[in-house]
Amino acid sequence: MLSPKDVVAILRRHMWLILILTSIGFIGGGVTWYLLRRYAPQYTAKTFIRVLPPVETDPMRIGSPIVGKDIQYGRRVYITSMLKEQSMLMNLLGRDTIKATEWFRSFGSDTNQGLRIRESFEDLEKKLGAYASRDAEFVTVSMTCGSAQEAADIVNEMVELFIASQRDSAVSGVRNKLIELEKRRTSIERELDLSEKALDDVRVSTGITDLEERTFQHTITLRVNALDLEEQELKLQVSELQAGIERLEARATGPIGVQVENTIERDPTMLMLTQQMFVTKTALAQIQTKFGEGHRVVRELRKRVEDLQERRNIRRQEIGDQTRKANLENARDELVVMHRRLEEAERQRQEAEANKRRLDLAKVEYNQRLRIKDQLQNQLNEIKDLIEQRRIQAEDPEAPKVMPVGRAPKPLRMSAPIWYTYLPGGTMLGFVCAIGLAFLLELLNDLLRTPRDVIRYVNVPLLGVVPNASEDHELRGVDLCHIVRLAPYSIVSEAYRQLQVNLRLSQDNGTRVIFVSSCGAGEGKTAVAINLATILAGEGKKVLLVDANFWRAMLHKAFSNSPGTHNDEKAKSDFGLTNLLGGEATAERVIRPSGIDNLDVIDAGPTPSNPTELLASENMTKLISEYRRYYDRIIIDGPPILLVTGAKVLAGCTDGTILVFNADMTRKGAAQRAVRELRAINVSIIGCVLMGARVLKGGYFHEQYRSYQRYQQPLLAG
Repeated sequence: MLSPKDVVAILRRHMWLILILTSIGFIGGGVTWYLLRRYAPQYTAKTFIRVLPPVETDPMRIGSPIVGKDIQYGRRVYITSMLKEQSMLMNLLGRDTIKATEWFRSFGSDTNQGLRIRESFEDLEKKLGAYASRDAEFVTVSMTCGSAQEAADIVNEMVELFIASQRDSAVSGVRNKLIELEKRRTSIERELDLSEKALDDVRVSTGITDLEERTFQHTITLRVNALDLEEQELKLQVSELQAGIERLEARATGPIGVQVENTIERDPTMLMLTQQMFVTKTALAQIQTKFGEGHRVVRELRKRVEDLQERRNIRRQEIGDQTRKANLENARDELVVMHRRLEEAERQRQEAEANKRRLDLAKVEYNQRLRIKDQLQNQLNEIKDLIEQRRIQAEDPEAPKVMPVGRAPKPLRMSAPIWYTYLPGGTMLGFVCAIGLAFLLELLNDLLRTPRDVIRYVNVPLLGVVPNASEDHELRGVDLCHIVRLAPYSIVSEAYRQLQVNLRLSQDNGTRVIFVSSCGAGEGKTAVAINLATILAGEGKKVLLVDANFWRAMLHKAFSNSPGTHNDEKAKSDFGLTNLLGGEATAERVIRPSGIDNLDVIDAGPTPSNPTELLASENMTKLISEYRRYYDRIIIDGPPILLVTGAKVLAGCTDGTILVFNADMTRKGAAQRAVRELRAINVSIIGCVLMGARVLKGGYFHEQYRSYQRYQQPLLAG
């Protein structure tokens, strides 16, 4: 994944590409705008349709219900979709006004009407616009074509067609509802007549005509209440009579009471006896006073008094018995009468209650049928109101819920092309293409160009980065194999020194034999080996540089002017590592000075017939072991890892391997393969060197070049 820094670096590296393509996009946009303006201008006519709230309003009331904004906006969106429906567009194309336009005749031919309709429909579908306003209650209808007048005509024709279709749909809907309401009204009126007949049937069947609800009680209810009250009174009287009879029965055998005494006293016989007794007693008292107790008259009078008293007692007893018996009989007779009256009252009450129950049942049935009638009547009234409303709605101009705002005027300005669209658009298109091309080039480039690429794709320590020598003017004409010696103040020489320092710090003293190789040929491994050996020799270490690349030997050319070297080709092929490993020459004959203090060289020698076997021989191992004692460092310049098997043999004989990657040649896959193959045979990889890294805008060495040159100016001036 690219970091922001990587993105900026890519843009800076391809700055000219971006500028050129952006300029081309700007010019292309301007040219396109001019050509379209001259040869294919476009005009857009617009008009508006007012969309009313999608609710049915009551024409009998003033005002309209409040509808949410989202619902109204949804209604406007629905209207726009209806305007763009295929059926609506086909109806528009079928109108004579549209067929007469140049826009319609420009499609197809007169002989092929089907093709003309199809092509004009496709163009109309693209260029006829309908847009719903979010906040206002309008839908914008527009048409774009090459003629300003025809654009306005097409828009106006579409609006008229749509409004007419909506009005027809709304009126037909209202009429259909009216028909349904009329049918419903007839049905309810029929049911209402049946309910009225049912009420009459209830009156006839029950024989009660007064079944309506009243604020006062019905006569039957009043009679039940009166009879109930009368029955209660009769029961009370019966209870009282029974109690009186019991009292009379108790008095009939007991002493005479006060009331009977009063009756006795009023008896004429008793009054006569009482009067006679009084007269006799008076005479007795007078005679007794005159004649004394023993007189005959006194005794007669006293006897008469006793007779009168006895007659009076007898009469008193007779009258008392007769009176009490008469009272008892009267009470019993009255009780019988009261029982009859009570039975009659109970019979009448039961009859009245039966009538009341019949009344209640009749009222229940009557009220049920009356409620049904009332419901039907209410429904009938509502339907009549709805019928009246529908009739008013059928004549209402707002019935279709859409109204034209006005006719679309002829546009006075072109709608396309517009310079402030094409010029910035072309510029932006060129810029986007440039950015895309820049990133595409970066993605297609699979070379290890920067240290970041090495770290990201190759899991090997990066010991050093050697800049491309062609970008340093101080290295013009300088042999790349001797940069450290011939151009010691260049940034390339400084890079080799940094390589040597990183190598020393990353390894212990046991790493003395170093194998330098690469993925392929020509990637700069020989230059790295020679310059590294030169720096080590300059530090006072005794170094042996061995050319083990039998396939493409280079050291004899790099040190051709050193002492002990012959310029002819025969001298080159006579002595070298081949002769030493084959036992054809001694070490004193093969090892030669390089012309640099502390640095000796062993050339490759003549090309053997079996180079891999020769490098894998025991003599090669013995040679390395023997020279460890005489040299501080042995650097072997070998063949490429991926091209020759002998390179892996040499890597296994040394203490460590340095891989050289070239920024212009080494691909990521090759580098990963080389590392993988070396690790497969347990070779110690000390690290790698990135050779020929170029100065990239926003990349590695860009600022380092400037800083190093400014820093070296005082030294170079001295």
